Amino acid sequence: MPDKAALVLAAGKGTRMHSDRPKVLQTLLGEYMLAYVLAALRPHFGDDVWVVAGHQAQMLQAAFPDRRFVMQAEQLGTGHALMQAMPTLAGAGCRHILLVNGDAPLLDEHLVRIFLEKAEGADIAFASIVLDSPGAYGRVLREGGQVRAVVEAKDCDAPANGAQIHEVNAGMYLLDLALVAELLPCLTCANRSGEYYVTDLIALAATKGHSVRAVECGKDESFLGVNSPLELARMEELLRARVAERLLQSGVLLHAPDMARVSPFARIEPGAELTGPCEIAGRSEVRRGARVASHCVVLDSVIEEGAELRQFSHLEGARVGVGATVGPFARLRSGAVIAANAHVGNFVEVKNARLGEGAKANHLTYLGDADVGAGANIGAGTITCNYDGSHKYKTIIGEKAFIGSNTALVAPVSVGAGALVGAGSVITKDVPEGDMSIARGKQKNLPRKKV
Repeated sequence: MPDKAALVLAAGKGTRMHSDRPKVLQTLLGEYMLAYVLAALRPHFGDDVWVVAGHQAQMLQAAFPDRRFVMQAEQLGTGHALMQAMPTLAGAGCRHILLVNGDAPLLDEHLVRIFLEKAEGADIAFASIVLDSPGAYGRVLREGGQVRAVVEAKDCDAPANGAQIHEVNAGMYLLDLALVAELLPCLTCANRSGEYYVTDLIALAATKGHSVRAVECGKDESFLGVNSPLELARMEELLRARVAERLLQSGVLLHAPDMARVSPFARIEPGAELTGPCEIAGRSEVRRGARVASHCVVLDSVIEEGAELRQFSHLEGARVGVGATVGPFARLRSGAVIAANAHVGNFVEVKNARLGEGAKANHLTYLGDADVGAGANIGAGTITCNYDGSHKYKTIIGEKAFIGSNTALVAPVSVGAGALVGAGSVITKDVPEGDMSIARGKQKNLPRKKV
């Protein structure tokens, strides 16, 4: 049984986001806000992480199908969320719980580690930061330097309890579950929000003489939450700049770094070269010596060593081999595999198809559900007709085959190695190896009627 587990608060509506989606499903650099929090927790808690879901819970579960959820049908505050989770946490047998807000995308593994180390031994510990403008954050009240309470901003009336206090609650707690079980029944909703606050546990514990500790984190903005589109944009820019700086320090060649949007979950090797504006999203990998030109979008794709992605190319779920060239204006869809030294040129679309080593499709082509052999040449305007309205079928093109321009290959069909298909053909039958096939109407030249 785990000594510690984590509970992520993600049930809120996020009214100020003006969106039908849960706030934690808003995206930064192409990733859900909640994904950043979960990634920060994973090295410390593994699978011992529960997420409190409420507003649009089905959307949250669909976005994170491998996560364990606690339902908060009514959103009556953070303390109420903890009440709903207590039976689950008690059943798991954990003694301490790290409670964290799901709307803090700048959290990282390092911050969580430091907090856990400094919180060790306290009955209740929470992170505090200092803000020049405390705004809507709960104020930390002290007496003789000791923490006595955290008062939410709405309930701060006197100047001494409000604007003059700059130390605020950062929204991360380490709680002794046995003490929480004792104190939770004492929570009330007698406040201006009419909600049960988890922060009220701090005053209750301090009054009873338990150990309460504020882990002071200076002015670190990494704990801050997102509550509006403006704050979301600011957070995304902070995150983008952090990723760009990390890449540059690691040895990535990054041109126009202010315009490069790279997911923290992408893997960019030292020696890779990116030119902004570009977007590298998801779990993409760009290997050493690969080059991604400006105005490219790469999602969940792999760019191997020495490959080149030219301007305005879009990749999603694709793989580009060593030394291959893609673009400009190419589109590689899910399942596209471009082998070593192959060429995919301008206005070529590849979907669920493999282009063999050294093969070329340089212009205006659609290759769907196809296997193209090494060294084959696909002429401009070629399409694989892979869909009959009900089912999809495969096209096979052998090694060093030559497909003439403006050819339609009606699947299922195969063109043998070394075969040649004449321009303008509609191929409905297999072409044997080494043969030449022409499937078009005979040209007729007729006298032109004079006007």
